[in-house]
Amino acid sequence: MFCMPASMLVLGATPHEMWDWLLEILLLLGLAMTLGALAEWLRQSAIVGYLIAGTVIGPSVLGLVSKQQDVFHVAELGVALLLFTIGLEFSIQRLVSLGKAPLLAGCLQVLVTLLVAAVLSMGLGRGTAEAVVIGAMVAMSSTACVLRILEDRAEVDSPHGRMALGILLVQDMAVVPLMLLVTAMTHGRTFLSIVWELDVAVVSAVVLIAVLYVFFTHVAPRLLRFTTWRGNRDLPILLALVMALGSAWAAQGMGLSPALGAFVAGVLLGASPFAVQIRADVEAVKTILVTLFFAAVGMFGDVVWLVQHLGLVSAVVTAIVLGKALLAFAAVRACGGRRQVAAATALALAQVGEFSFVLATIARGNGAGSGILSETAFRALVAATIISLLITPYLIAAAPTVGGWLERSLRRLRVRRGEIAEPNHVALPTAAQRRVLPHDRIMIIGFGPAGQRAAEDLMSAHRDQLVVVDINPDNTQVAERYGLQAHIGDATQTEILEHADIHRARLVIITIPTPLVGQRLVHLVRLHAPGAMIFARSRYHMHRWQLVHAGAHVVVDEEDRVGHELAAKVLESLHEPEVD
Repeated sequence: MFCMPASMLVLGATPHEMWDWLLEILLLLGLAMTLGALAEWLRQSAIVGYLIAGTVIGPSVLGLVSKQQDVFHVAELGVALLLFTIGLEFSIQRLVSLGKAPLLAGCLQVLVTLLVAAVLSMGLGRGTAEAVVIGAMVAMSSTACVLRILEDRAEVDSPHGRMALGILLVQDMAVVPLMLLVTAMTHGRTFLSIVWELDVAVVSAVVLIAVLYVFFTHVAPRLLRFTTWRGNRDLPILLALVMALGSAWAAQGMGLSPALGAFVAGVLLGASPFAVQIRADVEAVKTILVTLFFAAVGMFGDVVWLVQHLGLVSAVVTAIVLGKALLAFAAVRACGGRRQVAAATALALAQVGEFSFVLATIARGNGAGSGILSETAFRALVAATIISLLITPYLIAAAPTVGGWLERSLRRLRVRRGEIAEPNHVALPTAAQRRVLPHDRIMIIGFGPAGQRAAEDLMSAHRDQLVVVDINPDNTQVAERYGLQAHIGDATQTEILEHADIHRARLVIITIPTPLVGQRLVHLVRLHAPGAMIFARSRYHMHRWQLVHAGAHVVVDEEDRVGHELAAKVLESLHEPEVD
């Protein structure tokens, strides 16, 4: 019988399995922190370190974690918090501005990927039910991994980032019917029972959204405005966590995706003036749980089995990455996406996601042949999933470059075929060439606060020459109220710039804060208006030279300007005469 040490009795400590479980969590986070830092030092994504940490601590190597599935369930909260914080940045209006293309592309990608993977699996000798499960698993991409990396690279709001977000949301919505389908095949349920549960899920989703809408639109903002809440920093933080995790719990309790429920809650709360503060309040908890999630995913890896079946796993990984990339590219192109955006989006989605583990667990049953997914297929797909997640940071980093290369290669091919004329490249404009004539245009791309301030200073002398291009209809309405000519559309699309008469622009002001989008716009302006003077905004100093190398003539460095402005204000205050 276990005897409690006298020191524990004195201190009031009690032995409990919770502390053993906490030790496992600490070991997992500690090794994830160490290997994540090492990965960053090697100029790799920290996610690579987190996944490797989970594999090392997991049952296949050191075996220091005994309750692997419990850790994974807790770590799923990290995915919910990640989606909640991203939802805070996407108000309903901004979500609608994504357009129909990402949602249609998502539906097409899920259906086509499922069917192709299922047909190929049946061709390799798998049964129909097992092939459908494999197709459902392969159709899912990793919301947590893709959005985390896009967020770190400030690309969530880029054209391919918005497209990837829309497709990932569709995949998350597809989790519920896919889970019902896999469960029905595993337990032999009837078609009518599946239809009934789908109907229940749809009604539950409508009810949940209605309840969340009422709470986050009318109740939560009033709570946050109370003097008691504003005076105590603890209460708003607690409320933020309750709202984020409560919405995920409510979705799970109604048979829906908890991550999707958290995202809806974030979107509904995104219109509140407290959205930025709430995002900051949950950031630390989100970081811990997201890190724990990737480490928990890594624990599913079996290194010994992987080495023994390296050829099989390599073939599965290659088929998944190449196959999903091609199918996602085709889906985006079929829905009107440009080649460059389609290629970048395809590379971002070329992995298997976290919800595939849920589908695999259901289909596997209790193991030992009790489910419809064989042990070999289960282990191969789990190993392939982890490896595909390991290479995802590199694919996303290469996505914009690959997309740009594809666009340039196809353009050169069309030039050689005589389908389009070769653009005339000229030297940088001289001082005489920079003179703006009455028939010239001054184009402002992006009409947020920065674009509006620029327009206000230019309107007195050049009102009739100013042309605004912005993807947000609200911003173009502001431009029209100023009396300016405005065009709604994504300026990274050549057709939009041509419609706005980019060839007539003598000066172009680019206020878009996203670094890669800014570079893309500079390239397009240089291509279609080689004589134009380009003024670009750089949110961070580290991105300034990227815009310069892209061809911008003048780059306004926000961090540099803020520093000078702060120093000027300090000097001004120091030299003010004292008032008696």
